[in-house]
Amino acid sequence: MHQTLIRNMWYVAGWSEEFEPGKLSGQTIVGLPVVLWRADAGPDAGHVVALEGRCCHKRMPLASGKLTKDGTLECAYHGLCFDSTGRCVKIPMQPGKPIPSRAKVHPYPVIEQDGLVWVWMGVGEPGAPRPPHVPEMQSAGWECIHQPNNTVAANYLLLIENLLDISHFYPLHDGNIGDAAHSEIPVEFDFSPIAGNRSIRCIREAKDYHHPPYLADFFGYELVDRFHTHAMVSPGIVRVDLRCAPPGQLGTDAERGYILTHMITPIDETHHNWRIGVTCKAAHRWPSDPSLSAARRIADRFPSVVAEDLWALTEQQKMFDLGDERYPGEMHLRSDTALLKAREIVRDLVAAEAQAPARQAAEAAA
Repeated sequence: MHQTLIRNMWYVAGWSEEFEPGKLSGQTIVGLPVVLWRADAGPDAGHVVALEGRCCHKRMPLASGKLTKDGTLECAYHGLCFDSTGRCVKIPMQPGKPIPSRAKVHPYPVIEQDGLVWVWMGVGEPGAPRPPHVPEMQSAGWECIHQPNNTVAANYLLLIENLLDISHFYPLHDGNIGDAAHSEIPVEFDFSPIAGNRSIRCIREAKDYHHPPYLADFFGYELVDRFHTHAMVSPGIVRVDLRCAPPGQLGTDAERGYILTHMITPIDETHHNWRIGVTCKAAHRWPSDPSLSAARRIADRFPSVVAEDLWALTEQQKMFDLGDERYPGEMHLRSDTALLKAREIVRDLVAAEAQAPARQAAEAAA
């Protein structure tokens, strides 16, 4: 697999509740070390801060340090202290002496919205587009359940391809959310931008469709009309929207469904973090036990589906790791249209990022 890491991009570093005041979080995002924390002192109190995760002195991981009473981050090795802008403000072994201008670490812009903490991993100030909104995750009338993070031993693009190409529901998910009939549902593709991002939307509509076991259990309907979309909003987020109702009743009070928001954060070329938000209308209950919400029932059962995808992704990665000796190359079907478009978008973004320094130099010289 060619280089896929894109740094001029917003990625989810975690759910808002993952960042407790005063607690350091060390991560690797697109191959870069990052330290994040929710400040509980100083001018940034209450906000999440993100800095380069290694000390500029001797490369010590800054997540191994501690936060001081004045809100600065102290390195655990030699005690250099950094403020929220990444500037070194104290060097214990050089009291009273000027702090070198090189004594600093790179700060990363952070935006917190919809219960998510987004970090911009590029160089310089981020331009448009901003992180895409997922309003249902914190809107009145909706319930969103946060699934635990999965660290996946596979390239992140394999997950995007998995989510866009749901013809794999049979056989991989046969007996829970899939069946053979699902593979026969026609798919249409829309490549219009979403929230300013180059995006991909797969659309499947079915009438008089017999729901597989899990979906019949979630919504109480076996025979349905269904409208199902999977959209890569950006390489960092994929949104799945499923709506179903008894035949002829889509758009009425009988309609049920879910929104699954997949947050995909590359660690390096062979690992990524995968977070899922399960969202349903708060008034919708599980038909078999109305004391349980639809969102809770789906969230409780979905890990078994995710486990099947995790197995497939890691098995694919093993084959990529072996190289392509004697492999004639992938054979593609029409259902692969979306994943091929995703590869094109990622390839274009990586190329544009690689060309940016030369372009900027030429513009400066003109």
